[in-house]
Amino acid sequence: MTNNKNDRRTGRTTLYSDQYDAGLIETIARAEGRESLELGPELPFSGHDLWNAYELSWLDDGGRPVVATLSVSVPCESPRLIESKSMKLYLASFAMSRFDSPRVVRSRIVRDLEQAAGLPVEVNLTTAARKSTGRIRRLPGRCIDYEDIAQPVYEVDASLLKSGGDTVTETLHSHVLRSLCPVTGQPDTGSLLVTYDGPRIDEGALLAYLISYRQHADFHELCVERIFRDIREHCGASSLTVYARYNRRGGIDINPFRSNFEDVAPPLRLWRQ
Repeated sequence: MTNNKNDRRTGRTTLYSDQYDAGLIETIARAEGRESLELGPELPFSGHDLWNAYELSWLDDGGRPVVATLSVSVPCESPRLIESKSMKLYLASFAMSRFDSPRVVRSRIVRDLEQAAGLPVEVNLTTAARKSTGRIRRLPGRCIDYEDIAQPVYEVDASLLKSGGDTVTETLHSHVLRSLCPVTGQPDTGSLLVTYDGPRIDEGALLAYLISYRQHADFHELCVERIFRDIREHCGASSLTVYARYNRRGGIDINPFRSNFEDVAPPLRLWRQ
């Protein structure tokens, strides 16, 4: 057994820059992933990717640390999505840099993220002096996590989805969503909200379908877009919203919202966030 901590998997070092560096942001063309979903320029949904960062910090002009939380909304129509680990490294780079005010920090982040994403983004920055009083909330609708399912499968299989019978308007949710980051291989876990009009979705079939993502490697945003496409095509939903609330990793959570009838994601913060 080795005594060198750097030889252990848990002892490997990630290098963080502690001086502000916008060049740390890396992006991925959305078209690359959407091509595999057969989604062209005319998207069947609108929406946005909601980012929350809880560990933002920098120095004021006197060298005193300032701490803040950050929320960012990136439109899904933007040509590029932001890779999550690069966002973590970018935000960490503020730590030992001096800025005159939170307003300056916010304007710098807006500029950098808009340049990266390719469209305007919304950015809200909250310091400790203006701390939010938002409460933990529950997802609306019925939880499907205790429905009976057949032998679970762990490779994405849209043929698991079923619907039929009366046309309904309903909201369902699940907390078992799990996929893998295609960059690091680390698990991404979260909760999923589905609101739809159409033939009644078989809840056990929907649960089995969501479980099938357990070993699937893809970005949060593309997982949600795949789920949207599959439910619409295999269940016949005419109006559909798919909204994922992923748990934070590295102080950041990402929450993609896709809908063909709702414009804005409901403000939520769940029990695991």
